[in-house]
Amino acid sequence: MMEEEGTARRLWIKFRNDSVFALYTPFFVSLASGHLHSDTFRRCVSQDVPLLKAFAQAYQMAEDCADDDDDKSAIRDLRKRVVQRLKGHDTLVREWGFELPDGSISDNARVKYIEFLLAAASGKVEGETVPGKIATPFERTKVAAYTLGAMAPCMRLYSFISREIQALLHPDDSSHIYKKWIESYSSQTFEAFALQIEDMLDKLSISLTGEELEVIQKLYHQALKLEVDFFATQPIAQQTIVPLARVHDPAEYHLNIFCDFDLTCTAFDSAAILAEIAIITAPKADSDGSGTQLVRMSSADLRSTWGALSTQYTEEFEQCIESMMDGRKVENFDYEGLHKALEQVADFEKSANTRVINSEVLRGLYLDDLKRAGQRLILQEGCREFFQNIVKNDTLKTEVHVLSYCWCGDLIRSAFSSGDLDDLKVHSNELSFEESVSTGEIVKNIESPMEKLQAFSDILNDCNSKGKRLTVYIGGDVGDFLCLLQADVGIVIGSSSSLRRLGEHFGVSFVPLFSGLVKKQREFVEDGSCIWKGLSGILYTVSSWAEIHAFFLGS
Repeated sequence: MMEEEGTARRLWIKFRNDSVFALYTPFFVSLASGHLHSDTFRRCVSQDVPLLKAFAQAYQMAEDCADDDDDKSAIRDLRKRVVQRLKGHDTLVREWGFELPDGSISDNARVKYIEFLLAAASGKVEGETVPGKIATPFERTKVAAYTLGAMAPCMRLYSFISREIQALLHPDDSSHIYKKWIESYSSQTFEAFALQIEDMLDKLSISLTGEELEVIQKLYHQALKLEVDFFATQPIAQQTIVPLARVHDPAEYHLNIFCDFDLTCTAFDSAAILAEIAIITAPKADSDGSGTQLVRMSSADLRSTWGALSTQYTEEFEQCIESMMDGRKVENFDYEGLHKALEQVADFEKSANTRVINSEVLRGLYLDDLKRAGQRLILQEGCREFFQNIVKNDTLKTEVHVLSYCWCGDLIRSAFSSGDLDDLKVHSNELSFEESVSTGEIVKNIESPMEKLQAFSDILNDCNSKGKRLTVYIGGDVGDFLCLLQADVGIVIGSSSSLRRLGEHFGVSFVPLFSGLVKKQREFVEDGSCIWKGLSGILYTVSSWAEIHAFFLGS
């Protein structure tokens, strides 16, 4: 039987994407590259001292609030470890190879977190009415839990970031000047300390009500955001390659962002959504008393036909991919070979669309139903927010284009209209309508990787008169391959095994985005150049829109 997930683990999973915004800061990208200016590093670690002092004070306050003797002892042990770390901080920094700067430095972001933590430890929590004098044992335990909730994400964030960076280091490389710092925070010892705090939070949270657990959730999230702000606001004197939108002068560069739709922006494929609309609305079409005569299948027949079309598509697509990899795997990137192989995908996709048209499963759909479905469409977490921040940024010269195989452009436009994203330009197929009712025909605009690439190229040709440009393509499907590779920066989101298998067969390299940025930062410092250029054969992979947001815009 699986153990129930504890409060700390649940909250970290819920807000883990926020941690990405710390990882992608100029501070940590530069640190990971081994080229962060030492003065910047020394200034940052000097802020550990007021943080550790605040932790020691907060632990003392939490211990006073704890009702159980075992809890008091465990919190006391946590406090002792912090005091010990504080006493040895100067020595530890020297072991890392650095000296702390002379005099005290006040960091506004660090001060904000400390004030927030000590307020929580005092029971001064927004939305909570804790008496001036905490009287009952339960009230005291509750405040102890709140205190740990405001501390746990800090330790987990340090552990997460250091381990992400540690994974990029070669074990035998002793030249990285921040290796000892990375090893210190990615060590089993530090991980055990972080787990000890989380275990204490789990234990103190057991008896809390739903409302009180929501308070802890808010405290946890706020603490994490304050820590991200701390790293994001570290003064960096050197040039860095992130965030992308800031390091490319808007007066000089025009930014073109291209994006796929199905399973890149959405959680579900639009074909499945259109199928569900057709099946659900079939009775409505049958009983409509308007003059428009529609002959439609019953819901049962529609479901059966859609199921058969879907099964056939999946099986034949897999066969198509396998046939494209019949030849010998290449050692070097072979764009021409991939382009030629994708002609099989073009033939397959066009044949599949013809089957859909001939089946008439798209016949009789009401335009209003499609628009409502689009407005309710669930997008990937962070997708809508990313595009909202892009289009609302008045300092950027940015155009955003959605290139999609989707059969219904109205579905896409409606999906983005609910987020005030009418500026996004949609290029897709369209359903044919008569009096706002679909005829079952598809107006074919983009059916293949080549047609996507043609739309991509046509848009860029129209932008040639706008000066320098930087192109980014975000996608995750085989149909996106050519655009991903032609763009200056190709970002793969999602986990399409077909895309990866086919790419590796033709010599495409898939590199985690953070790893790629660290390498680029290193090259930028050592060689003085940072060139994002298409047809490099390198695609950058991400697991969330938070990574894309952090890369483009920062926190």
